[in-house]
Amino acid sequence: MADTMEYKCPSCGGSMEFDSNTQKLKCPFCATEVGIDEWEDVQEEQTGMQQRDTCWEAMGGDSSWTREETANMAVYSCQSCGGEIVAEKTTGATACPYCGNQVVIKGTFSGDLKPDYIIPFKLDKKAAKAAYKKHLTKKKFLPGIFAKENHIDEIKGVYVPFWLFDTKVHADVNYEAEKVKVWTSGDTEYTERATYDLGRSGSLSFEHLPVDCSRKMDDKLMESIEPYQFQDAVPFKAAYLSGYMADRYDVEMTEGRKRAEERIKRSAEEALKPGISKYDSVVTMSSDVHIIDARYWYVLYPVWILNTTWQKNQYIFAMNGQTGKMVGDLPFDRGAFWKYVASRGVAIGAVLYALMWMIIYMV
Repeated sequence: MADTMEYKCPSCGGSMEFDSNTQKLKCPFCATEVGIDEWEDVQEEQTGMQQRDTCWEAMGGDSSWTREETANMAVYSCQSCGGEIVAEKTTGATACPYCGNQVVIKGTFSGDLKPDYIIPFKLDKKAAKAAYKKHLTKKKFLPGIFAKENHIDEIKGVYVPFWLFDTKVHADVNYEAEKVKVWTSGDTEYTERATYDLGRSGSLSFEHLPVDCSRKMDDKLMESIEPYQFQDAVPFKAAYLSGYMADRYDVEMTEGRKRAEERIKRSAEEALKPGISKYDSVVTMSSDVHIIDARYWYVLYPVWILNTTWQKNQYIFAMNGQTGKMVGDLPFDRGAFWKYVASRGVAIGAVLYALMWMIIYMV
């Protein structure tokens, strides 16, 4: 059977179909039409960076471990979730930082890429416990029993692997802006919408853009505890791992690079976006981002991790081991919420529910 190619609509992303009447590709969802000859130009314009195989230059030094460095290190594999960490051989049985499972198997450490830099832990376990307690305070709809139960002894200090990217880019971005004017005449309300096609170009620099290279680490969680201050980074030495764990990287640079390029593309589009004060809405239509200079490193960054289960749900908290920034999801006491709503009036219930849900789960 022949392979079918899907033609994505440049406006809404729907699957376009060939219209025999107009002899063009037409989107059945938003009615956008694209001529056959125009299709390749549209594709090239929309994909931007994806069409280029950018050469990223490795900036690290010696990536080989010495026998002395690995002599006292072992790999601990979790039978429950499959996570792997590196720690001293004397660590013995320990809890998995990802799922809290106590059963781990010790194996030989070998074959890993040696990090170029490391930011040593600047904050100790005591500071992590204090940050966790503070994170729980003033959460009106947090179940009281969750806050009272003692989870903080399970906090683990883990060095998380990151690919670090430096690059300069030139971007050309096309936007569609809209101004809306509403007025009333007599009993009739009128709405006038004016749309504008806008183009912006500019050059930007990105330094030390981190992309975590562990599949077990939640990407959004790791992005939420940014930024790290790279001026504290030092050339890697195995001695910095003493007393801590280190996650093993399992995301290759080529895969991490794709995430970095997507973040760069989104950041460039936002940075060049026209001032929203002039318009009621501004939407990115297409962008072409040229990477001019590209370099990368492999580094380890410090993270305090607490993984706990409550009422069969798993909650993960992470604290930046350099700056102290703490993030993590919390359970939501719906009973306490509705009591609060009842005391304040039903009319505000729906709005409050949406707002508190965002506060609990996104802050």
